[in-house]
Amino acid sequence: MLAPEPFFEPRGTPFSEYHRIKALVELGHHVDLVTYPIGGDVELLNLRIFRSLRPPFVRNVRIGPSITKVILDVLMVLTIARRVWSERYDAIHSHEEMGLVGVWLSKWLRIPHLYDMHSSLPQQLSNFKYSQSSLLKSMFVWAEDQMVHKSDVVITICQELQDTVAEMGVADRSLLIENVMGGDVDEPPSRTATEIRSAWGISSDAPLALYTGTFEAYQGVDMLIDAVAIVARARPNARVLVVGGEPRQVEAAKARAQAAGASPVMIFTGQQPAKEIPGFVQAADLLVSPRIRGTNTPLKIYSYLRSGKPIVATNLLTHTQVLTPEISKLVDPQPEPFAAAMVALIDSPEERRRLATAAAAVAQEKYSRESYLKRTAHAYDRLAKSRRSSAGWNGAKADAR
Repeated sequence: MLAPEPFFEPRGTPFSEYHRIKALVELGHHVDLVTYPIGGDVELLNLRIFRSLRPPFVRNVRIGPSITKVILDVLMVLTIARRVWSERYDAIHSHEEMGLVGVWLSKWLRIPHLYDMHSSLPQQLSNFKYSQSSLLKSMFVWAEDQMVHKSDVVITICQELQDTVAEMGVADRSLLIENVMGGDVDEPPSRTATEIRSAWGISSDAPLALYTGTFEAYQGVDMLIDAVAIVARARPNARVLVVGGEPRQVEAAKARAQAAGASPVMIFTGQQPAKEIPGFVQAADLLVSPRIRGTNTPLKIYSYLRSGKPIVATNLLTHTQVLTPEISKLVDPQPEPFAAAMVALIDSPEERRRLATAAAAVAQEKYSRESYLKRTAHAYDRLAKSRRSSAGWNGAKADAR
C-alpha cells in the first residue's frame, strides 16, 4: 500500500488509510505500507510500515499540494522500489497521487492495482488555492485520468467522486465506500465528557457547540468565528469549543475571534489526541461543520451521525451527499444563517433530540461498520478477479503480502 501522507496523524486521509488497513487485515490480508517518514506508528496485526528517508529540516507536511510533498514523493518512490525488489507482492493499493506510481508498477510487475480515490487532484488546486497555472491543472487532470483509467479497481469515498469516475467511463470498475469507520484509533478516551468540560472551564449547564478538524481555508473556520460572534451577543452563556489547528493557525484564529467579538464564548484547544475526540463529542450539545468549499464528505460527518448529537452544517454538496434537512440543520455558508441555526438548537432541546435520533437511525441503516467491511471485501474480490491469471497474482497464498 502506497500512502503519500504523514501516517499516522489525526486528519482526514490518514484516518481513511488507517481504517482501510484495519479492514483489510481483519479480512485476512497482509499489508506492507510505504509512507512518509513523518507520523506515529500504529500497531495492527499483519501490518508492516516502511518509511521513506526524511529530508533535512522537514518536520511536518501541511495538507494539500506543496513542494515538500513533491520531495517526499520522490523519496517515497525509492523506498517503494526497494520493497518491490525484495518482496513478491500480490497487489498494489495506492492513495492520492501515488496512484500514478501504482499503475506503472502494476504494468511492470503484472499484478493488479487498486486506486483509493480520496479527492479529485485538479480540484485540490482550487480548494487549497495553490496555483492558477493552467499547465499545472492540465498535469493534474492528466495524472487523474491515468490513475482512474489504468487501475483495475477504483474506490471512491463519496457520491460526487463516484459520479466523477462514472463520467470518465469507469463506473464498471469503481466502488463507493464511504468513510464510515469513524475517527477512533482503538484506544478509549482517557477523559469523560464531564472531565472535558472541567478541563476547559465550561460549566455543566452551558450550551456547548463543538468544531473538530483542521484550520485549512476550505473548512470555514473564519466563517464560524464570525457566526460565533453573533451567537455570543444572542446567547452569552453558550460556549463553542474548537479542537484542531496548528499553533500558528490557532493564534491567528484567536486574534480574529478577539477582533470579531467571539472570544468571550470561543475556546481553542489546539490539536488533541485522536483518541480524545469522542470525549469532546460527548461533552457537546451540538456539532458544527462550517465548510465553505469542496465536494468530498468530511470523514467526521459519519461519526457525528452516530454520536447522538445534532449537526449544523453548510448546505453544500460536501455535506448534502450524506446530510438532509430531516437529520441535520443545513444552512447557507454565511455567518448569519449559521449563527441562527446554532441559536435555534441551543434554545430547543427537543429539536436537538429529534435530529440526533433521526441521524443515528440513518447511520445504522446506511453507514454501518458491517457495510464498510462488506464493501471492502467486495473491492478485493474484484481485484482478485481482474487478473487472476497473471503470473504475479497468488491470492490464495496464506503468507501473501
